[in-house]
Amino acid sequence: MILELIYKYLDNEASEEEVLTVFKWIETSEENKKQFMALKKAWAFTAISNEIPAKALQEFYKKKQKKSSRKWYRFLRYAAIVLVFIGLGKTATQLFVPKSNPSKEIVLELSNGTLEYISKDKTKNVIDEKGKAIAKQSQDSIVYYGHAMNDKMVYNTLKVPYGQTFKVILSDGTTVHLNAGSTLKYPQQFGINTNRKVYLTGEAFFDVTKDQLHPFIVEANQVSIEVLGTKFNLTAYPDDKQIQTVLVAGSVRLSENANRKNNSILSPNHLATWDGSSKKFTTQTVEVDLFTAWVQGELVLKDATFGSICKRLERAFDVTIVNSNSNLVAQKFSGTIKIKESKVEDILDLLKLDTPFKYTKKEGIIKITH
Repeated sequence: MILELIYKYLDNEASEEEVLTVFKWIETSEENKKQFMALKKAWAFTAISNEIPAKALQEFYKKKQKKSSRKWYRFLRYAAIVLVFIGLGKTATQLFVPKSNPSKEIVLELSNGTLEYISKDKTKNVIDEKGKAIAKQSQDSIVYYGHAMNDKMVYNTLKVPYGQTFKVILSDGTTVHLNAGSTLKYPQQFGINTNRKVYLTGEAFFDVTKDQLHPFIVEANQVSIEVLGTKFNLTAYPDDKQIQTVLVAGSVRLSENANRKNNSILSPNHLATWDGSSKKFTTQTVEVDLFTAWVQGELVLKDATFGSICKRLERAFDVTIVNSNSNLVAQKFSGTIKIKESKVEDILDLLKLDTPFKYTKKEGIIKITH
């Protein structure tokens, strides 16, 4: 019963009463806290790796139901580790490399399955399986070299964990800023007679190099975004119910992958929202800075709900926020915060000046009370 409620809580489907039940269960014992953290981490791993988190967790639960309680608790304790095998499809040898905490690192997976761990304080060449330099990594970015001489496509995958952001410049010169908890799959080099197609899970800001002969296409879950040369922000986290695209400049066409006739053309300063339940696009005029300021390391709020702020803080700082203060649910906040120069505590201290509340932080869990 409690596992089902945790699934609903992580998937943002739990009622207020169910959320309180989960919070009370977490408070019951240290073991419960550890189990919740394991599930939370597993949820983050499966989200980043394009798996459906609830489904992945529930499949493991079914397999373990017939086991003893002792074995089941052991499973929960190591759920975050086990689910990496589902999400990334790697062998034990590849996963248990001598790294202090790989889940906290930016990971580049090359076309042959080799994993490169990115350190922002180092500069190095990225080498393919033939020993050829295909890109250069310097601090918080990777720059790929040139165009391919044929249409043979090999893909790299860049995975950015919660708590970090990163930038990749693709072989055509397109710049992609990846937000926390995001994954981008892209050709090592684009072909000369093919479309430029990439795959996104999470959030990214695209500054696409113009090329009339080779449309740039981003696939995100049920939706594709096609452009020739433009700037836009795309949000497609697995735990969000909607996919949002904000256009800064140029023009984009959004299409449902299963029905290309179901599409929408977006103009600058507009937001397009895809609802997976209704299979419909809706558009509205917006202030683009509200959606793109994260690229400059800022969090811009305009009548933002406390719940939406918490979700962004969880991703930006790799924490879990448990709010039991019902007064905050209806509160909305406006302002600009330099998130790159702040700690999560700094932001919470700022928010509570508007609506007083108390909080504690321990082992990555922030508990907000009255």
